[in-house]
Parts: sequence; C-alpha cells; structure tokens
Amino acid sequence: MSLSVRQRRILADMGIPVWRARGPAPGHAGVAAVAANAPAVVEDSAPTPTVSEAVTPGTVEAPPQVAGVPVQALDWEGLEARVRACTACDELARERTRTVFGVGDRGARWLLVGEAPGAEEDRHGEPFVGRAGQLLDNMLQALGLDRSRDVFIANVLKCRPPGNRDPEPEEVRACRGFLDRQIELIQPEVIVALGRIAARELLDSDEPLGRLRGREHRYRGRPLIATFHPAYLLRKPGDKPRAWEDLLRARACLSSP
Repeated sequence: MSLSVRQRRILADMGIPVWRARGPAPGHAGVAAVAANAPAVVEDSAPTPTVSEAVTPGTVEAPPQVAGVPVQALDWEGLEARVRACTACDELARERTRTVFGVGDRGARWLLVGEAPGAEEDRHGEPFVGRAGQLLDNMLQALGLDRSRDVFIANVLKCRPPGNRDPEPEEVRACRGFLDRQIELIQPEVIVALGRIAARELLDSDEPLGRLRGREHRYRGRPLIATFHPAYLLRKPGDKPRAWEDLLRARACLSSP
C-alpha cells in the first residue's frame, strides 16, 4: 500500500509512525511497513499470537420473524423497518432513543462491526460518532477509505444498553439475525470486529482480544480480523500502531486491495 502525503499526515496526527519500505515483506506485498515501537498495552492481558488459524463460530439461534417472514428473507427496507420496531429486549426498547441500524455503502467490500451504540450513537441513530468515530474515520482515511462510500459500519446490538453496560448474551442472540442478514445483503470481502465484545461474540469465543488479534478468522465464510475498539485507543493511544497493523492485515484479505 503506497501512502499519500495526506495519509501519512493523518497517521502522524494519530501518533502512528510509518516509513517507506525498501521492498515488500514476505507475505505482505504492497503493504507499507509500520513502526511497532509502541508500549505493549493490550485491551486484555493475554499476549498476541502471530500464527494464523481459523476459528469457527458456534451455532446461532434462528433469527426473529417479521410478520411471518423470516429476517433472512427481508430486503434492506424491510430489515431496517424491523430493527426500528423491534421490542425483543424489553429494557433496551424501553430505554433507547433511537435504534442504530448501520451506515455506509450497502455494497461495500469492508464491514466494520462494533459492540453496541453509546450515548451519542443513541441520540444520532448512527454508529461511531463522537471522538471514537472521529478516530475511526481518520484510520479509514489513512487507508484511502470513506465511511459513506467504501465501508459499512454496524454493531452487534442495534440498541444502546443502559449505562453503556456490556450486552447481555440473550440480547446478542436476539439481535444476531439482523447483523447476519446485513452480512448476506452486503456480501463483504472482509469483516473487522472492533473491540473485545464484538470479536468474542462473532467468533463465539471466550478468548481475550490479545489472543484473537494477529491472525485471520472466518465468520459465515468470510475473513474476519479482530482489532481494538476506537474508544479503547483513545484511552490507550500507544496501541494505535497495532490497530493500524490489524487494518493492514484486513486489507490484505481483499481480492484486489
């Protein structure tokens, strides 16, 4: 990946040092080298493996029905309407301001999945707004991507958990059919799980994020790369270079980066 002056400036502003590679590293042709001299701060305490291996998600409960029509048969408009009207989780439906369906290119090659909406997302009805969203947008721009036309961004949950608590397992199960249908409609070439909860829920794994990073997984037959949540990177900016490496790894999964 050849970085423009603007992309290098964005990375520098985020504290991610880069240099020009003299030649492509084995297995990473065309990908810019990234300095990895940041402090070893991880979202979970486990070390990051480098050996690539697949993780197969477990069985997922059947998706909810919409007026007798399975969610997996809905088009975009029907799916969005069903999400907006959903009351499967009493507490979430009662406390939410707006559902957060997702945003971006519905034919994108990239799908980014976070855990659940926060307070700002609940107010705006759009995922990843506020400071965390700005950081995510900057990292996408450094890859030459724009959230409005190159990626689709969604969450495991479509409603904000009160107090920004972690999603409950039954809430994730109730919402999984919506995300799976979005994946079927988008047909992305790569999925990026943003944060511990998104990665562990999509991969049906109890492993910490440190063990899930650094290798390619599969979800519904598509490559999945786990990385840090932007909100975590705001708290631990020393891990931004590692997150950048994860995004480069995701980019390498594309058929023609």
